Amino acid sequence: MSKYSKLKRFHNFLKFQRDFRANSVQKVKSYEIILLWIRNYLSHSHFLILSGILVGCTAGLAGVILKLLVHHIHTLITTKFQFEQQIVFYIIFPLLGIVLTTLVVLYIYRGNDRKGIPAILYEIAQNSSLVSPVKMYSQIVQSAITVGLGGSAGLESPIAVTGSAIGSNFARTYKLDYKDRTLLLAAGATAGIASAFNAPIAGMMFAFEILLTGVVFTDFIPLVVAAVCGSLISKVILNEEALFQFATRHPFNYKNIPFYIVLGIICGFYARYFVVISQWVEHQFKHSKRSRLQKAVIAGSLLSLLCVLFPPLFGEGYTTVKGWATGQIEAIMAVSFFKYFTFRQWFILLFLGFICLLKAFATSLTIFGGGNGGNFAPALFAGGTLGFFVATLCTQLGITDVPVTNMVIVGMAGVTSGVLYAPLTAIFLIAEASTGYDLFIPLMIVSVTSFLIAKRFSAISPDLKLLAQEGKIFTREHDQNLLSLLHAPELIEKNIQEININASFGELIDLIKVGKRNFLAVTNDDHLLEGIIRLDDIRPVMFNKDQYEDLNVQKVMISPPALINSTDDVRLIIKKFDETSTWNLPVVDDRKFIGFISKSSILNRYRELLKEYSG
Repeated sequence: MSKYSKLKRFHNFLKFQRDFRANSVQKVKSYEIILLWIRNYLSHSHFLILSGILVGCTAGLAGVILKLLVHHIHTLITTKFQFEQQIVFYIIFPLLGIVLTTLVVLYIYRGNDRKGIPAILYEIAQNSSLVSPVKMYSQIVQSAITVGLGGSAGLESPIAVTGSAIGSNFARTYKLDYKDRTLLLAAGATAGIASAFNAPIAGMMFAFEILLTGVVFTDFIPLVVAAVCGSLISKVILNEEALFQFATRHPFNYKNIPFYIVLGIICGFYARYFVVISQWVEHQFKHSKRSRLQKAVIAGSLLSLLCVLFPPLFGEGYTTVKGWATGQIEAIMAVSFFKYFTFRQWFILLFLGFICLLKAFATSLTIFGGGNGGNFAPALFAGGTLGFFVATLCTQLGITDVPVTNMVIVGMAGVTSGVLYAPLTAIFLIAEASTGYDLFIPLMIVSVTSFLIAKRFSAISPDLKLLAQEGKIFTREHDQNLLSLLHAPELIEKNIQEININASFGELIDLIKVGKRNFLAVTNDDHLLEGIIRLDDIRPVMFNKDQYEDLNVQKVMISPPALINSTDDVRLIIKKFDETSTWNLPVVDDRKFIGFISKSSILNRYRELLKEYSG
């Protein structure tokens, strides 16, 4: 063994002892001691790969547990009883699910119900990718209650949040820096999505398109291994019924491209409809003066009514979508009130049309009424239903060569792309779930068309638009992302000399003699800012004592070119610096002097962040 190797091993040993002593104050589990020891003997990249495996397996297992739990509840309700018996369940369970979730949030999690992907993006941008440990299990509990009892939402968003929390807290336990913490956070979400669909590539696309927007990375291997681990666990444990997969489809025929173009356009406008309804329902609940429990009762009651009228709205709806794809429409309608009418072909269009229109309301009532879930599964369900609607309409118009199964499959990708603003995720998800890699062309046509139409209405996903405008999450503008991390109170220099407005010029000179700045603040007896004094302005008279008696502070001070408030956004502050062509501006709160902010301090802090976040 070389002398260098011995020194390196000795250094690692000392480092391990230091880390162990640092953690010994807390209760350290045995496996954590082992991992701390391994961390100090592995290279940085190798430890990240090991971390990706551990996080991927844990997040994947969490996703599998949630999927199995909800799947068995749905199977019990929807397959073991006749429709007349199911009506009772449809009346009781969706209402019960939302109310119970609200009670759990209020009394167990103390009202902390920040949920969904926007919450994770906020933690990445504003909280150094530190996610509360509670989210490692709270999302599973809440979404299992909501969706398991019939909430018309998806499990993928809670699974992604759970995986993100697992990755973040793993990194925090082993004292990894911001970039590694963010990478493992994304790895956890990747594994969660991969396990939910047995689709590792889709999981990675989800991380790239949604979670890691505006974050620069050079090492994605931990993401890859996490996705593989999550997918393998799903493949081993979940059965075919629980997985979102399609075994049959039509071969791709280029002559059907016009159908896909039309479907892409329809999906784009439907996605916009879905988003608008979601925002409207959110607005109604947000501005309602009723208590959270009252809102939950109202939302649950409306959702139960919708599920009674249209049972496919109950839960995630993946089984129903598989039914569309395999031609089981009559069997699905037979467990609804449509069974009491004489079957007509146009009933199918009416049935499908109502489901498409009402799915947006059912999902919004579930999520914003107090339940927990996401838009992932609802977008897939609505897209599959919409694709089947278009295919059925074409068939009834006499067009017999419509690829019905393909329309269902690519319709799911179309609406998902338009709702989530994630075309690559949608394309690879459906390609992997249907093993339909030969459908890449129609998947791309429909997904991209829908995405472009959605972006025509809003350049940023409406779910994220407000947070993006407030600078609370990252966007693809990397410079703006870094500026959003700067906050005015952290940049204020408070050790600034002050002088009373009634002071003499001689007193001003005495103050300058002991000062280190070339500017001073002029305040009154109430500490309110009256003006500023710049040494460059008074330099011509500083050394002429004959003029001291004719001058005072009030005569030599000037009004500041602009004022900064301590709550101002840094981007607004930079704009003020640019407009005034100055390097120092005073900070006030209700005219009370706080200190100064210099352009230099902003630039220095920006360079530090650039090194930390992009290095």
